[in-house]
Amino acid sequence: MAAQESSSPKYRRIADALKRAIAAGEYRPGDRLPGENELMDRHGVARMTVRQALGVLTSEGLAEARKGAGVFVRDFQPVRRRGVPRLSREQWGDGRSVWATDVADRDLVVDGVTVDEEPAIEAVAARLDLAPGDAVTVRRRRFVLDGKPVLLSTSYLPADLVAGSAITRPDTGAGGVYARLAELGAAPARFREEVRSRMPAQEEADQLRLPAGTPVILISRTAMADDGRTVEINEMILDASAYVLEYDFDA
Repeated sequence: MAAQESSSPKYRRIADALKRAIAAGEYRPGDRLPGENELMDRHGVARMTVRQALGVLTSEGLAEARKGAGVFVRDFQPVRRRGVPRLSREQWGDGRSVWATDVADRDLVVDGVTVDEEPAIEAVAARLDLAPGDAVTVRRRRFVLDGKPVLLSTSYLPADLVAGSAITRPDTGAGGVYARLAELGAAPARFREEVRSRMPAQEEADQLRLPAGTPVILISRTAMADDGRTVEINEMILDASAYVLEYDFDA
């Protein structure tokens, strides 16, 4: 192990030492980490090396830089996104939000909600079994947890299916979109999620208030009714440092 550590770049060894100190409780959530000058003196390295080390901690979501104040241990607790139980019929069928499984009694605010009818782009039309240009209802919103933006969500639904329902209004009511689809005779019976990651576009980084170097997780969910018809596509952009993705299922 010692040989492996000695071969690591200096900035990585400094970052690892800080991570061990955080894990041991030497620096607790909200505490300020040693400043650049202190770390330079302690490790005998240049300022750029120290900045690289602190950048590792911020990019991994362990710390956050505050302009003019320094780098602090992050005090935001990651969301444990329970991918299977959150989408169960028992959840939204009983009038609960799918988010209730993830956040318990934490403070969740949904803002920036817009609902529009738009012509379907080719990729969306193909998944909804529509012709390009057919009307789709598009719901866009941002989820803010404990004062921190964590997710951007855009849902696409066939406009002819949801016309006149609460799905076309900002507040869909208890149980959300899936409960309203059930009332329309199009309850989701099966879901498929695809997960990948990338660096954010500037607009995404601005909306999620992401520190430089923080990637995003992309989750594309397809909801299908009993007859196999796709009734919703949900494209989600998550702050990767704010999430733990958990999938628990029987063997």
